[in-house]
Amino acid sequence: MHIWTQPDHVPADWPACVVTIGVFDGVHRGHRELIRTAVNQAKAAHMPVVVLTFDPNPVEIVSRSVIPSRLSTLQQRLHLIEELGVDAVYVLPFTSEVAQQTPQQFAGSVLSDLLHAGHVVIGANFRFGHRARGTIETLTDLGQTLGFEVTTKYLVPAHEDETPVSSTLIRELIATGDMPGAAAQLVRPHRVEGMVVTGDGRGRELGFPTANLEVEPLTAIPPDGVYAGRLVIDPYGEPTFHHAAISIGTNPTFEGVEGRRVEAWAYGRDDLQLYDTHIAVDLVARIRGQEQFSSVEQLQRAVKQDEQQARLLLGDSPR
Repeated sequence: MHIWTQPDHVPADWPACVVTIGVFDGVHRGHRELIRTAVNQAKAAHMPVVVLTFDPNPVEIVSRSVIPSRLSTLQQRLHLIEELGVDAVYVLPFTSEVAQQTPQQFAGSVLSDLLHAGHVVIGANFRFGHRARGTIETLTDLGQTLGFEVTTKYLVPAHEDETPVSSTLIRELIATGDMPGAAAQLVRPHRVEGMVVTGDGRGRELGFPTANLEVEPLTAIPPDGVYAGRLVIDPYGEPTFHHAAISIGTNPTFEGVEGRRVEAWAYGRDDLQLYDTHIAVDLVARIRGQEQFSSVEQLQRAVKQDEQQARLLLGDSPR
């Protein structure tokens, strides 16, 4: 899959193609259906398919209110998109200048002149251009002038009540600690990534060495507590997976720490050397909330119980 991050990365002789557009944060079930529709359109028309996405999320540039948390890093987004059979991704650097473009300027300069779109596939809630003034009807009219057709894909329902799958819905599920609910819409466990940095070293002293993640900015992180999941080494190279108990919070038993921490203990492994390594943590299910213990011995007993719960949730043999 080609990855273009600047306009001059796109080959001048790139052929007419099918383009689908979106932030695709999380690449959830709805995003996957939209991209698959574009892939199928491209196969039928014997064209390549291009995913047009943005970095950062346009809301981070134009919003004057709360910035939404991120369901995936750009690297994970690209990895998930590649699995869907896309030929190329253009990561449009979203700036205040891009935000000022009219729908006509965006469609002309990006879709037509740069990507040579012959067909554009969009979701039913698609808006574009300055102040999101461009609608599906706007794009369809522009396509008649610029030489591309437009297909609209209806939103995928998340539940029987036909609430559509959305990144907003998934953020709400994560915010309540409903990791199975989030995974059902993401088609994977929610992932948190970061570099492993030096912590307090207490876990190793107490018999459960943890990898302390310096989490990517704006990452969607569930409530404080203990979770069952997986520690993933080299997640986008040759990944190795280790079942883990994951602690999120401020370590109140030891008078707390500044800021929230994400610490993963790959139980059964005390030989992993992970400092200064980029790893991922996949959060499968919440075991319990954060607790303050009156003694180290009480904490150790709780951690052993957490391990047993994690083993049960992840299908491991009990100890």
